[in-house]
Amino acid sequence: MAAVARCKAENLVFGVVREQVPDGRAITEEEDRELLARLRQQLGTSAQLASLGVDKSGWNAHLWPDPHSAIVADCVTILGNQLALHGLHGQGSADFLARQDLAFGPKLGADLRRLRVGVVGCGATGSATAMLLARLGVGQLALFDDDIVDVTNLNRLHGARRADADAMRPKVDVLTREITELGLGVRTAPYRGWIGDTAARDALKACDVVFGCTDDHDGRLLLNRFAYFYLVPVIDMGLAIRPAEDGRIAELGGRTTVLAPTGQCLICRKVVNAETARDEALKRASPEEFERRKREAYVRGGGEPAPAVVTFTTATACMAVDELIQGLTDFRGSGWRWHGVRRFDLLADRKPGAERDEHCPICSDTDYWGRGDMQPFLDRVGQ
Repeated sequence: MAAVARCKAENLVFGVVREQVPDGRAITEEEDRELLARLRQQLGTSAQLASLGVDKSGWNAHLWPDPHSAIVADCVTILGNQLALHGLHGQGSADFLARQDLAFGPKLGADLRRLRVGVVGCGATGSATAMLLARLGVGQLALFDDDIVDVTNLNRLHGARRADADAMRPKVDVLTREITELGLGVRTAPYRGWIGDTAARDALKACDVVFGCTDDHDGRLLLNRFAYFYLVPVIDMGLAIRPAEDGRIAELGGRTTVLAPTGQCLICRKVVNAETARDEALKRASPEEFERRKREAYVRGGGEPAPAVVTFTTATACMAVDELIQGLTDFRGSGWRWHGVRRFDLLADRKPGAERDEHCPICSDTDYWGRGDMQPFLDRVGQ
């Protein structure tokens, strides 16, 4: 009754998890219908029921929007120190993955073929990530980016040609063309726009895994919240190149961070800056006001472009995609590497620690974990 009261107060969906009963009798659909009928007496006629069953064969899930029929989940994802998938049936590994199957067995290829993976940001790291995922055997890719190909992208944007820059083609269209022409059966869904746009939400929520390849702080903050709200792992990445005054490299490092409830968020890891994110949001919503405040030194932006080298952006993408393989296979035997930095200039791998802020509303307060849909979206003001 306490759970029912919370559902009523917070407009939540009631869920029940059942283990198979000791005598081997499976829970019947009739019992779910009876439970939903009782819930509707307390919560109203629009109440729904989420039903999860666990037995020796694995996990299965149903959503009852009404007492007449249930929606069967194609897959049940268990997100913790790894990414476990239950209920994937019907497709084996593909023929072009024969050498990959020799390393990990056909299950990895079969799982990847059923996954829907989002790539947010289709620039240097994003284009490399998308192409790697396609060759790895991912079945469906959602590509999010609002930018077009520029001639300065051609040193690092996988698949881009000078003709694309001349025609100012959207990056998502270029990647869609290149992945389609591979002939590997990968379905792509391009979305041209900012990740926070309303039109991108359904596609983003349909993803099983998301790769964050954006270089703006506001986009990272959105994905940071998304991972906890929808329990979809986000593998965020970034590359920092800092030239020294003597012509050498002072710092050259790639970073990957896995975002999920059992790890610290990007805020606690100090990867994102709230003030920079605020300025980026203002520039997107009101360019004129942004320029006015910039002249008056109230906002920052419009500086020199960041250095980028294709070998290092691609190596960073490889780090991130390797983390997906780790999450599905645990080939390292240690679970996710929640936060890792590879110093290419020092030939060193590091795992910087971070203290979780006990007041962090994202990774310390569990109210948002698995919260799902709400208004405003992700409880972000202005969304």
